[in-house]
Amino acid sequence: MAGLLSNLRNTLIVSFLLALVLIAGYGMHNGAADAIFWQGVFRWLHVVFGILWIGLLYYFNFVQIRKMPEIPAELKPAVSKYIAPEALFWFRWAALFTWVMGIILAINRGYLLETVTLGATEGFTVPQHTFIGVGMWLGTVMFFNVWAFIWPAQKIALGIVDGDADAKAAAGRKAMLFSRVNTLLSVPRLVTMTMNQTIFG
Repeated sequence: MAGLLSNLRNTLIVSFLLALVLIAGYGMHNGAADAIFWQGVFRWLHVVFGILWIGLLYYFNFVQIRKMPEIPAELKPAVSKYIAPEALFWFRWAALFTWVMGIILAINRGYLLETVTLGATEGFTVPQHTFIGVGMWLGTVMFFNVWAFIWPAQKIALGIVDGDADAKAAAGRKAMLFSRVNTLLSVPRLVTMTMNQTIFG
Protein backbone atom coordinates (compact mmCIF):
# COMPACT_ATOMS: atom_id res chain seq x y z
CA MET A 1 0.00 0.00 0.00
CA ALA A 2 2.85 2.37 0.78
CA GLY A 3 4.25 1.74 -2.72
CA LEU A 4 0.93 2.74 -4.25
CA LEU A 5 0.48 5.84 -2.11
CA SER A 6 4.06 7.05 -2.51
CA ASN A 7 3.50 7.44 -6.27
CA LEU A 8 0.97 10.18 -7.13
CA ARG A 9 0.34 8.83 -10.63
CA ASN A 10 -0.53 5.37 -9.33
CA THR A 11 -2.67 6.84 -6.54
CA LEU A 12 -4.67 8.84 -9.08
CA ILE A 13 -5.04 5.86 -11.43
CA VAL A 14 -6.54 3.76 -8.63
CA SER A 15 -8.69 6.67 -7.48
CA PHE A 16 -10.14 7.15 -10.97
CA LEU A 17 -10.64 3.39 -11.41
CA LEU A 18 -12.66 3.36 -8.18
CA ALA A 19 -14.61 6.38 -9.45
CA LEU A 20 -15.34 4.58 -12.73
CA VAL A 21 -16.67 1.58 -10.80
CA LEU A 22 -19.05 3.91 -8.94
CA ILE A 23 -20.04 5.65 -12.18
CA ALA A 24 -20.79 2.25 -13.73
CA GLY A 25 -22.92 1.46 -10.68
CA TYR A 26 -24.88 4.68 -11.15
CA GLY A 27 -25.25 3.83 -14.83
CA MET A 28 -26.67 0.40 -13.99
CA HIS A 29 -29.06 1.96 -11.47
CA ASN A 30 -30.12 4.60 -13.99
CA GLY A 31 -30.75 1.87 -16.55
CA ALA A 32 -29.29 3.76 -19.52
CA ALA A 33 -26.48 6.09 -20.53
CA ASP A 34 -29.02 8.82 -21.19
CA ALA A 35 -28.81 12.60 -20.82
CA ILE A 36 -29.33 12.39 -17.05
CA PHE A 37 -26.48 9.90 -16.67
CA TRP A 38 -24.10 12.07 -18.72
CA GLN A 39 -25.22 15.12 -16.77
CA GLY A 40 -23.99 13.34 -13.65
CA VAL A 41 -20.67 12.49 -15.31
CA PHE A 42 -20.12 16.05 -16.56
CA ARG A 43 -21.09 17.52 -13.18
CA TRP A 44 -18.59 15.20 -11.47
CA LEU A 45 -15.82 16.24 -13.89
CA HIS A 46 -16.78 19.91 -13.49
CA VAL A 47 -16.43 19.55 -9.70
CA VAL A 48 -13.16 17.56 -9.85
CA PHE A 49 -11.47 20.12 -12.11
CA GLY A 50 -13.05 22.98 -10.16
CA ILE A 51 -11.65 21.72 -6.85
CA LEU A 52 -8.18 21.48 -8.40
CA TRP A 53 -8.47 24.98 -9.89
CA ILE A 54 -9.90 26.75 -6.86
CA GLY A 55 -7.72 24.76 -4.49
CA LEU A 56 -4.62 26.03 -6.26
CA LEU A 57 -6.06 29.56 -6.44
CA TYR A 58 -6.50 29.47 -2.67
CA TYR A 59 -3.02 27.97 -2.20
CA PHE A 60 -1.50 30.87 -4.13
CA ASN A 61 -3.49 33.52 -2.25
CA PHE A 62 -3.68 32.03 1.25
CA VAL A 63 -0.13 30.64 1.34
CA GLN A 64 2.38 31.42 -1.40
CA ILE A 65 1.74 35.13 -2.06
CA ARG A 66 1.45 35.87 1.66
CA LYS A 67 4.56 33.95 2.72
CA MET A 68 6.95 34.80 -0.15
CA PRO A 69 8.13 38.09 1.45
CA GLU A 70 9.20 36.12 4.55
CA ILE A 71 11.28 33.58 2.62
CA PRO A 72 15.03 34.34 2.65
CA ALA A 73 16.29 35.53 -0.75
CA GLU A 74 18.52 32.49 -1.24
CA LEU A 75 15.53 30.15 -0.82
CA LYS A 76 13.07 31.97 -3.12
CA PRO A 77 14.36 30.27 -6.31
CA ALA A 78 13.12 26.95 -4.91
CA VAL A 79 9.58 28.33 -5.10
CA SER A 80 9.90 30.38 -8.28
CA LYS A 81 11.78 27.77 -10.31
CA TYR A 82 10.22 24.52 -9.09
CA ILE A 83 7.00 24.87 -7.10
CA ALA A 84 5.26 27.82 -8.78
CA PRO A 85 5.68 26.65 -12.42
CA GLU A 86 4.34 23.20 -11.54
CA ALA A 87 1.41 24.64 -9.58
CA LEU A 88 0.65 27.06 -12.43
CA PHE A 89 0.60 24.19 -14.92
CA TRP A 90 -2.15 22.38 -13.00
CA PHE A 91 -3.86 25.69 -12.17
CA ARG A 92 -4.30 26.88 -15.75
CA TRP A 93 -5.33 23.52 -17.20
CA ALA A 94 -7.76 22.89 -14.36
CA ALA A 95 -9.29 26.31 -15.12
CA LEU A 96 -9.72 25.37 -18.77
CA PHE A 97 -11.27 21.96 -18.07
CA THR A 98 -13.56 23.36 -15.35
CA TRP A 99 -14.88 25.93 -17.82
CA VAL A 100 -15.25 23.39 -20.65
CA MET A 101 -17.10 20.91 -18.40
CA GLY A 102 -19.39 23.73 -17.23
CA ILE A 103 -20.27 24.62 -20.82
CA ILE A 104 -20.85 20.95 -21.69
CA LEU A 105 -23.06 20.60 -18.61
CA ALA A 106 -25.13 23.65 -19.64
CA ILE A 107 -25.52 22.21 -23.16
CA ASN A 108 -26.49 18.83 -21.72
CA ARG A 109 -29.10 20.45 -19.48
CA GLY A 110 -30.42 22.43 -22.45
CA TYR A 111 -30.01 25.91 -21.02
CA LEU A 112 -26.78 27.31 -22.48
CA LEU A 113 -28.41 30.20 -24.38
CA GLU A 114 -30.71 31.01 -21.49
CA THR A 115 -27.85 31.18 -19.00
CA VAL A 116 -25.45 33.06 -21.26
CA THR A 117 -28.12 35.75 -21.64
CA LEU A 118 -28.84 35.62 -17.88
CA GLY A 119 -32.43 34.65 -18.65
CA ALA A 120 -33.09 37.56 -21.03
CA THR A 121 -34.29 35.18 -23.77
CA GLU A 122 -37.10 34.16 -21.41
CA GLY A 123 -37.92 37.65 -20.21
CA PHE A 124 -36.12 36.96 -16.89
CA THR A 125 -38.97 34.69 -15.79
CA VAL A 126 -36.79 31.66 -14.95
CA PRO A 127 -34.65 32.69 -11.96
CA GLN A 128 -32.50 29.55 -11.97
CA HIS A 129 -31.19 30.47 -15.42
CA THR A 130 -30.36 33.99 -14.27
CA PHE A 131 -28.58 32.78 -11.12
CA ILE A 132 -26.58 30.00 -12.78
CA GLY A 133 -25.86 32.39 -15.66
CA VAL A 134 -24.28 34.82 -13.20
CA GLY A 135 -22.14 31.96 -11.90
CA MET A 136 -21.17 30.95 -15.42
CA TRP A 137 -20.15 34.51 -16.28
CA LEU A 138 -18.12 34.81 -13.06
CA GLY A 139 -16.41 31.53 -13.93
CA THR A 140 -15.78 32.75 -17.48
CA VAL A 141 -14.18 35.96 -16.22
CA MET A 142 -12.02 33.94 -13.84
CA PHE A 143 -11.02 31.49 -16.60
CA PHE A 144 -10.17 34.43 -18.91
CA ASN A 145 -8.10 36.07 -16.15
CA VAL A 146 -6.04 32.89 -15.75
CA TRP A 147 -5.13 32.55 -19.42
CA ALA A 148 -5.05 36.22 -20.53
CA PHE A 149 -3.48 37.90 -17.49
CA ILE A 150 -2.21 35.63 -14.70
CA TRP A 151 -0.29 33.06 -16.74
CA PRO A 152 1.34 35.56 -19.17
CA ALA A 153 2.38 37.77 -16.24
CA GLN A 154 3.66 34.82 -14.23
CA LYS A 155 5.83 33.71 -17.14
CA ILE A 156 7.64 37.05 -16.91
CA ALA A 157 7.70 37.14 -13.10
CA LEU A 158 9.15 33.62 -12.88
CA GLY A 159 11.72 34.17 -15.64
CA ILE A 160 10.15 31.72 -18.08
CA VAL A 161 9.96 34.68 -20.48
CA ASP A 162 12.78 37.21 -20.45
CA GLY A 163 12.31 40.46 -18.58
CA ASP A 164 14.42 42.82 -16.50
CA ALA A 165 13.94 43.27 -12.76
CA ASP A 166 11.35 46.05 -13.21
CA ALA A 167 9.36 43.99 -15.72
CA LYS A 168 9.41 40.99 -13.39
CA ALA A 169 8.23 43.08 -10.45
CA ALA A 170 5.42 44.66 -12.50
CA ALA A 171 4.39 41.28 -13.88
CA GLY A 172 4.39 39.75 -10.41
CA ARG A 173 2.11 42.52 -9.13
CA LYS A 174 -0.20 42.16 -12.13
CA ALA A 175 -0.48 38.39 -11.62
CA MET A 176 -1.18 38.93 -7.92
CA LEU A 177 -3.93 41.50 -8.57
CA PHE A 178 -5.72 39.32 -11.13
CA SER A 179 -5.35 36.34 -8.81
CA ARG A 180 -6.99 38.42 -6.07
CA VAL A 181 -9.80 39.33 -8.47
CA ASN A 182 -10.37 35.61 -9.00
CA THR A 183 -10.30 35.00 -5.25
CA LEU A 184 -12.89 37.75 -4.80
CA LEU A 185 -15.14 36.24 -7.49
CA SER A 186 -14.68 32.64 -6.37
CA VAL A 187 -16.88 32.81 -3.28
CA PRO A 188 -19.98 34.30 -4.96
CA ARG A 189 -19.41 31.97 -7.89
CA LEU A 190 -19.51 29.00 -5.55
CA VAL A 191 -22.79 30.31 -4.10
CA THR A 192 -24.41 30.07 -7.53
CA MET A 193 -22.96 26.63 -8.20
CA THR A 194 -24.16 25.14 -4.90
CA MET A 195 -27.37 27.06 -4.19
CA ASN A 196 -28.75 26.69 -7.71
CA GLN A 197 -28.64 22.92 -7.59
CA THR A 198 -30.05 22.87 -4.05
CA ILE A 199 -32.88 25.40 -4.54
CA PHE A 200 -33.88 24.66 -8.15
CA GLY A 201 -32.59 21.11 -8.72
